[in-house]
Amino acid sequence: MSLYRFKLQTLQKVRQYIKDALAFPDVEHKFHPTSGFGSLDDLPEPDSVDELSDLFTWGGAPEIDSSGFNATNYWEVSTVNPGAALLKLPGLYLKPQIRLVSYLYRAEDSGVGVVWAVPEDLGTTAQLEKVIAPTGGIAQVPKPAGVLEHFMDAVGGDRTPPSFIVASILRRELQEFGMIGKRCNWSRHRLVETIPPDLTWQWRGEQPKDLSPKVKVLPDQRVAVEFFSCRIDDATTLYRHVEQYPANSYRAESIDKSVGVAKP
Repeated sequence: MSLYRFKLQTLQKVRQYIKDALAFPDVEHKFHPTSGFGSLDDLPEPDSVDELSDLFTWGGAPEIDSSGFNATNYWEVSTVNPGAALLKLPGLYLKPQIRLVSYLYRAEDSGVGVVWAVPEDLGTTAQLEKVIAPTGGIAQVPKPAGVLEHFMDAVGGDRTPPSFIVASILRRELQEFGMIGKRCNWSRHRLVETIPPDLTWQWRGEQPKDLSPKVKVLPDQRVAVEFFSCRIDDATTLYRHVEQYPANSYRAESIDKSVGVAKP
C-alpha cells in the first residue's frame, strides 16, 4: 500500500482551471494567480498563461450568478463544452468517440444544469435539441439518446495518484455545472488542509488530525482519495470527502461527511 500527499495549492489551481473551463461565455474572466503551485510533485509555477501549453491554463472565473442570464424557464442546449475541462488536466483524458454535452435551465433567481456523456455521433446540437420537451419544466431534464450511465464513464487516465485526486475535483465541478442561487452546493465549499483557526468547533466524532489531500493506492490497484473542505453558509461546516475508485475506472463511490460545525 502506498500513500501520497498533495499540497492544497495544487488542488486549488486544479479547481480554478476546471471552473474556468466550465464558465459561460458571458461571464467575465479575470486572471487571479494563486501563489505556491505545489508539486505533483513538483510542477513549476509558470510565469504566464502562454507557458501552460502542456499543463494548465489558470483563470479566475467569478462565481456564476443569475445576473448574466435572461430568465428563460425552459431547458436549452448549453454552448459550454464540458470536455474542454479535460484538455490539460494531468493524467486524465476524454475517451475516444465520446462527447460531454450540457444543458441549462434558467429561472428568475436560480438555475440548474446537467452534463451527459454521449457517443460522438449522437452529440450534435440537432440530436440534443430533439429531447427537450417544448413545455418542460425544471423536473423534465433532457436526456439525449445513447447516454452513458455516468459522465465519469467517459473519462480515462494513466492511473497515477495525481489523476485520481484530480478526477475527484472534476466530478464535483461537473455535477455543479449550471447551478446558481439556492441550487449551489459544491460552490459553497472551500478546500482546506488545516482546521480554520479563531473558531470554536463542535466535533461530530473524533477531531481529524491530518487534513492534507491524499491518495492511497492499494495492492489490488483500487484507490482511495481523501480531502477536506469548509462549507461557508449559515454555519461554517468542515467536511471530509472520501472517494473509492475501482481498479479499472475513474467512476468512484463517494462519501461526503460533516465532521465538525463551528459554533456561532
